[in-house]
Amino acid sequence: MSAIQANVVALHVQEAGDPTGAPVVFANSLGTDLRLWDALLPLLPKGLRFIRYDKRGHGLAECPYGPYSMDDLAADAEGLIEALDLGPVSFVGLSIGGMIGQNLASRRPDLVRALVLSNTAAKMGDDASWHDRIAAIEANGIASMENAILDRWFGPQFRSTPEAGLWGAMLSRTPQTGYLGCCAAIANTDLTETTRALRLPTLTIAGSHDGASPPDLVAATAGLIPNAEFHVIEGAGHLPCVEDPAAFAAILNPFLKEHAYV
Repeated sequence: MSAIQANVVALHVQEAGDPTGAPVVFANSLGTDLRLWDALLPLLPKGLRFIRYDKRGHGLAECPYGPYSMDDLAADAEGLIEALDLGPVSFVGLSIGGMIGQNLASRRPDLVRALVLSNTAAKMGDDASWHDRIAAIEANGIASMENAILDRWFGPQFRSTPEAGLWGAMLSRTPQTGYLGCCAAIANTDLTETTRALRLPTLTIAGSHDGASPPDLVAATAGLIPNAEFHVIEGAGHLPCVEDPAAFAAILNPFLKEHAYV
């Protein structure tokens, strides 16, 4: 376990793989921590350096008072990459992690050599729905929305397993300040124009049963970036690296083999 001072926050960071290999940075989704990638890591190519981190307000990262902006979150990732002297990296982001990746690649193209956007979009949801969620959580807590969020996160098969409940526990234990801070960042972000200007190798991944970022939404974002790949994992919801890590790795590995190695 280690902490890295990045931008103005201390982020919890874990590394795996080859410490001398080309770097791959993973950014997790809203309401999860870096354990999101646990089942995927053993399936990834050898010779790469894998860096996972808890974004601000999540997991063991520092949780400053919100609201946050997407620029804040991208600046944290930028600070992490620079603090570890990693760049340029391959950046793998899921949901809000993918929005962070898009923003970072736009702000600092020198730090991102390839981009993987999983279950994300240039704009996710509308302002009203996010502000309704913020108000509901302020009134009743995150746990009050656990079942509804898990229904969006997982396909029917995984949703019926005991393991789904563990992810619900992770969600409900997320610091409320951090969760709501990141909700505000998503609500106030539309990356359409800056993502349209990106010119780097990009892979996009969707889940056929994703209730948070449906395949059509992910496909529309892929369409903004010339030559971006688009794949759908059948039966999976919003967290396909959890539900079907083998299928996720089968899509991700050829992309990393082509673009991640220096």
